[in-house]
Amino acid sequence: MAGINDKCIGCGTCSLMAPELFKMEGIPAQLIKQPTPEEKEQYDLARGACPADAIEEF
Repeated sequence: MAGINDKCIGCGTCSLMAPELFKMEGIPAQLIKQPTPEEKEQYDLARGACPADAIEEF
């Protein structure tokens, strides 16, 4: 299961890289939905690009 932890700084990188999965409406960013298998690569790219290491898998 995917999620955003309290380390989020609100930079918006995740929503720029995967707008179908993340949105910015304040801090922290919001995960709109869990990534499907087809969206997993895009999710992983956004996760790797997060400067605060705030995107997690539980």
